[in-house]
Amino acid sequence: MDEPLFECPTCGDLLDVGYDWSRAVLPERLEGFEEKWSVVGDPLAFSGVWQYHELLPFAAPDHIITVGEGKTVFQQADRVAPYARMNRGRLFLQYEGMNPSGSFKDNGMTAAFTHAHLVGATRAICASTGNTSASVAMYSAVDGQIPAVVLVGSGKIAYGKLAQALDYGVRVVQVQGDFDTCMKRVKEVAKELRLYLMNSLNPFRLEGQKTIMYRIIEGLLWDVPDWVVVPGGNLGNSSAFGKAFRELKSLGLISRIPRMAVINAAGADTLYRIVNQEKITWNDGRVDDARIAAFYRQMESEHRRARTVASAIEINRPVNLKKCLRALAWTDGIVEKVGDQEILDAKAQVSRGGFGCEPASAASVAGVRKLRQAGTIGPDERVVCVLTGHPLKDPNITVAYHTRTDEELADTYAGYGVRGATFGNRPILVEDNLDEIIAAIQA
Repeated sequence: MDEPLFECPTCGDLLDVGYDWSRAVLPERLEGFEEKWSVVGDPLAFSGVWQYHELLPFAAPDHIITVGEGKTVFQQADRVAPYARMNRGRLFLQYEGMNPSGSFKDNGMTAAFTHAHLVGATRAICASTGNTSASVAMYSAVDGQIPAVVLVGSGKIAYGKLAQALDYGVRVVQVQGDFDTCMKRVKEVAKELRLYLMNSLNPFRLEGQKTIMYRIIEGLLWDVPDWVVVPGGNLGNSSAFGKAFRELKSLGLISRIPRMAVINAAGADTLYRIVNQEKITWNDGRVDDARIAAFYRQMESEHRRARTVASAIEINRPVNLKKCLRALAWTDGIVEKVGDQEILDAKAQVSRGGFGCEPASAASVAGVRKLRQAGTIGPDERVVCVLTGHPLKDPNITVAYHTRTDEELADTYAGYGVRGATFGNRPILVEDNLDEIIAAIQA
């Protein structure tokens, strides 16, 4: 607990946070957490993460760094359900874009910064496609005691996210390369300069992220759904979600574990290939490392690079791959992939339902539509899609989708498989003329 040690010194695999639950003080039922709702003035009760402190008890309450993260929205999405081919009342959206920095990352970063204080960290660092850097920068600014550095790939970060990192005042280092390049370097830099690493290989970050599942259960009046569907990038969320359900089941706080579907972008489909084509599984902890290494060597020899409009999940080498394989085993989970056209169309439908999201988030809804078409998910099963980020995280693609012609859009995103705006909402251009304006409004 008093070391910033996240990888096994012997084998190099990632570490978990484990608890002696016999020493924990837990409610007999999850409904017991409702008592926190009536507590006024307690920052832990106000936080959607730390209101479940008993289920991630690695820090004493007076050591916790919180800005009220996790007060997010759980919505029955009847307006989106027809697009996803789900029956009314069966599709739900867990909207993590309502977090202070605009993405799910805040759930994990509050826990990571808390642990950073416990180990006496004096500086933090992360590699990022955008959301991680925004969250690290925000917590660093709020905390005021742990300055941060963020490494971003050249041309691989959305302006809405880069703007946050710049505005919060952290040092931004733009590396010539993609996220995987930055991830490799950030581990080396953290070791060389003894900086606290904030990426999702940090198991304390995943402790915070597992509370997203607690809030879903809370939103379903303390029941579990049939499916949880989540975008797959660095695979921290899927790993955390599997751990959350495994712990709740072992503690007798839920009677069953829902199934999980992880959705890759087709242009960043490492997990899909490893699970569905290579048939590599958790295998009770005996993962075939040699075959994974061979897969990556083949990927390098073919010069395959992640390429998707969903920049938040544009990752070749997911850090939490093996933890995700474990979560898939625990949840009887599956992996699917969707193209960028499917992602952008689903994004437009989510927005028309009342909650916008960044492109990566919409992969979950696009995935449900595809799994419904295949008959994997039934129309009456209760399905929760996790929307990971706010729509203003990546506004450029949204404006392009709604304002450009299909030909222009396809040309702008040549190589991404984008054909046009199926659900485009193009502005109507008129002269400064009252009759023309009225005609445009009434058309």
